[in-house]
Amino acid sequence: MTKPQNRVFSGVQPTGNLHLGNYLGAIRNFVGLQDTHECIYCVVDLHAITVWQDPKELASNTREVAAAYIASGIDPETHIIFNQSKVAAHAELAWILNCVARIGWLNRMTQFKDKAGKDREKASVGLYAYPVLMAADILAYRATHVPVGEDQKQHLELARDVAQKFNNDFNAADFFPLPEPLIMGEATRVMSLRDGTKKMSKSDPSDYSRITLKDDADAIAKKIRKAQTDPDPLPETVEGLAGRAGADNLVGIYAALADMTKADVLKDFGGKQFGEFKPALAELAVAKLSPITSEMKRMMDDDQAYIDAMLEKGAERARAIAAPVWAEVRKYVGFI
Repeated sequence: MTKPQNRVFSGVQPTGNLHLGNYLGAIRNFVGLQDTHECIYCVVDLHAITVWQDPKELASNTREVAAAYIASGIDPETHIIFNQSKVAAHAELAWILNCVARIGWLNRMTQFKDKAGKDREKASVGLYAYPVLMAADILAYRATHVPVGEDQKQHLELARDVAQKFNNDFNAADFFPLPEPLIMGEATRVMSLRDGTKKMSKSDPSDYSRITLKDDADAIAKKIRKAQTDPDPLPETVEGLAGRAGADNLVGIYAALADMTKADVLKDFGGKQFGEFKPALAELAVAKLSPITSEMKRMMDDDQAYIDAMLEKGAERARAIAAPVWAEVRKYVGFI
């Protein structure tokens, strides 16, 4: 079987309320990889149900993520967009890898501890085994690269460990490549607009903590105007952002939207007050996000049939790649 060279796999959960962190930390980077990599982008609906989802909302949210992919500039004809549950190899391979992965490895996963909190005994087995399914998502296509945020690096390291152990356990040489992380841009971890020490999240009770991909220009401007800052002017250097979480977050967002470095942003705005910087950031955010918002709304309102057909076509192409990988895995394991 021919080894892929530059095959990217990644995905976004359809849990509703896509926000700026999803766009800057993931989707925008997906777009940028299209010219240099073979890209497989998934709406990871199997991951979404590790916590309970309303079925109708899950279906709508799945279409919304697919619409966001396309509206942001991912070409579904050249690359692959599909939803995870349409390709059985994800779940099938996950079971094999569950039998390869070790309990100790999963016990070290900090995201489970964060998400389960004090009620970890009530958390689903799916939430606990989530990183193994993520490994299966990647390895089902023998992907070589995965664009990830800082908070997903630990899961990718586990995927590499699982791949290596499978190769060793079944004398499979280097059948599964050890996928490499792609951490890109100035805002791979976008923080809450209300608390710069916490990650921007769709679950935050305050709508002012995040800019969503459904927000209109007025909402974006209002949220940025109310964003956490401090009374001091912006520093002249990046080092001056240390200990100023709100300022650092807004500068990082501006840098990512403008395709600049934080240092370049501070060359333009260093020494200026937030009363001058925030309107400039709002104008930039509106210019970058409004076309995406408009196209997403058009597709969700008028063209859901296209979204569904595109996802099915993408799933057919994904199955064609995953099927021979799964067939080889069966042979290695000893299934007849």
